Amino acid sequence: MGNLIISPSPHIHSGDSISKNMYGVLIALTPALAVSLYCFGLGALIVTLTSVASCVLFEFVIQKYLLRRQTTVFDGSAILTGVLLAFNLPSNLPVWIVIPGALAAIGVGKMSFGGLGNNIFNPALVGRVFLLISFPAQMTTWPLPGVFPTDYIDAQTGATTLSLLHFNPDAISSFKDAATGLTGGSLGEVSEIALLLGAGYLLFRKIITWHIPVAILATVAVFTGILFATTQLAEFNPLIHLTAGGLMLGAVFMATDYVTSPMSAGGMLVYGVGIGLITVLIRVYGAYPEGMSFAILIMNALTPLINTYLKPKHFGGK
Repeated sequence: MGNLIISPSPHIHSGDSISKNMYGVLIALTPALAVSLYCFGLGALIVTLTSVASCVLFEFVIQKYLLRRQTTVFDGSAILTGVLLAFNLPSNLPVWIVIPGALAAIGVGKMSFGGLGNNIFNPALVGRVFLLISFPAQMTTWPLPGVFPTDYIDAQTGATTLSLLHFNPDAISSFKDAATGLTGGSLGEVSEIALLLGAGYLLFRKIITWHIPVAILATVAVFTGILFATTQLAEFNPLIHLTAGGLMLGAVFMATDYVTSPMSAGGMLVYGVGIGLITVLIRVYGAYPEGMSFAILIMNALTPLINTYLKPKHFGGK
């Protein structure tokens, strides 16, 4: 007679794992990374490698020597945080600035809460906002694509589409430039087409669902569309807002983070609408041209509340 094995649920395994999903997201980011390397050259490579190496090193050191627990640097989460942090940085950012950003992302945004699965805020955005507050001049100086100086730090710079929207609407570039990656910006916001390719891969692999990205993009489109229809001002053009800045990057790759986003479909929709609305409010009425990072972090803080009132149905529940 065989042994009866009793174990806690769940009893059906889908084949998913942390590392499988993390590396799946990294694969989805490959097209955008390729475009960044093409547009910004050596600077994009240096910033990305520095960010990834720093995040992996800080996570290893903190887990092994401070928390004294088994290290998990090979599950892909630290690498993903490093890539996403790099995607939120300009390609001419000095190495000595990238490193403390990685420390803030891993040390403060992730490990101070107990590590993966316990963090309240998206770690990469914690690092990005830390650097934006600490080094505002360097974090808002954007290299122009296709210009490759010998020293990447001395890259020729210019205004992003969102900066033009905010300060000089008459000089707005075509939304086609933002869609193809021909405008200045951070590493991860240069090509919406590349990001959409990654989104298609994530949806096909069922690593993410459509709820959060669609809710964010639809909310931004609706509210900027209303402003555009009532004012006819170019700075409210929904096509520009949808293709400019970090909207697509945030909607697909950052707001969908498993740990910091709601669990139920209804909660995801509320969460996405909140991010889209806050982003539009900051872009239109705030002091910063871009509001995506702040919007995601604010809604990260509200995720426990959303989960409380919009709980997923338990198995067999009505």
